[in-house]
Amino acid sequence: MKPDIFLRPLVLEDAETSFHWRNDPEIWKYTKFNPSGQITLEMEQEWLLSTLKQQDQKRYAICLKDTGAYIGNIQLLEVDGEKAIFHLFIGEISCWGKGIGKEATHLLLDYAFYELGLERVDLEVNKDNVAAIRIYTSWGFNTVGHASSFNRMSISRNTYTRQHLNQIL
Repeated sequence: MKPDIFLRPLVLEDAETSFHWRNDPEIWKYTKFNPSGQITLEMEQEWLLSTLKQQDQKRYAICLKDTGAYIGNIQLLEVDGEKAIFHLFIGEISCWGKGIGKEATHLLLDYAFYELGLERVDLEVNKDNVAAIRIYTSWGFNTVGHASSFNRMSISRNTYTRQHLNQIL
């Protein structure tokens, strides 16, 4: 059974939750974006305000349908009409390992390929983040390069469509 989630645009009020995540090293251990010091609510709000103004970014909150709880972020960055860079982040540790990342990836890739009309989506993933790599390969991402402790992965619209059909059938 797939998790019951939805995506909604990020809003300034999300900073009240996300600033707690930004201060938990367990949550950031697989990312490139480790905060260098304590993040305050005000810092998170300022960052979110500036981020929400970016025209080449599509940032969404991952939420549980039954409670509406905000549990993570998913986004497309550097959207240029043909390609984008994908990021996924589940901030609520209690939601790890429940298929939420896989379902959120599916929802955002559908949006990227079928609504925005992108041809390709790229990402970088920590080589030690086995769960994330499993999610990405299940949807058809392929490793296209390596950089220090990260793998670069990519998926085309055609590959995603074929993989999605295989999962349905």
